[in-house]
Amino acid sequence: MNDIQLSKRLSFVLRHKPDSIGLTLNPHGWANVDELIAKARAAGMQLGHEDLLRLVQSSDKQRFTLSVDGLNIRAAQGHSVSIDLGLPPKTPPTLLYHGTAARFLDSILSEGLKPQARQQVHLSLEDATAQHVGARHGVPVVLKIEALRMHEEGFKFFFADNNVWLTDHVPPEFLAPSSSNADSATTSRQPKLST
Repeated sequence: MNDIQLSKRLSFVLRHKPDSIGLTLNPHGWANVDELIAKARAAGMQLGHEDLLRLVQSSDKQRFTLSVDGLNIRAAQGHSVSIDLGLPPKTPPTLLYHGTAARFLDSILSEGLKPQARQQVHLSLEDATAQHVGARHGVPVVLKIEALRMHEEGFKFFFADNNVWLTDHVPPEFLAPSSSNADSATTSRQPKLST
């Protein structure tokens, strides 16, 4: 198993199915490093302390967070299992971005952004990052979110360890396709943000 495969498998365990290797996360999503390694090995994963440290340090997506003492690890965000990351609410920037596939655009513009299988909606600081995320799901579309206006109207935002902004839901009145989308005919018929 190479590092990419190992990172994906570890993400799966720490975000979605800790029980797939007999692991239990604490209420804040943390797993004991020694227990994780032992249970991963018992489940057939070739994982050692050095491998785990390398994955944490080399992950371009910064998927994992080690506790300050190095004894515990958790996924930085993206959980479908119920946990509380314990992140304090923060004031977001004026605009944030969300990448998705074009086939979901009509539904999103009608219903807003929902977390789907995850606990919260993931938002990016940059249009380019959102474009990359959207491309993983098909023809990419980037949506602009009026994050600061949402915050001023009482919506909470959280900033994860890997520079991803999180919120519970983005109603349709706070979003519109970004001007960076290739299909200008699609974006021109969509609502404009109030900013």
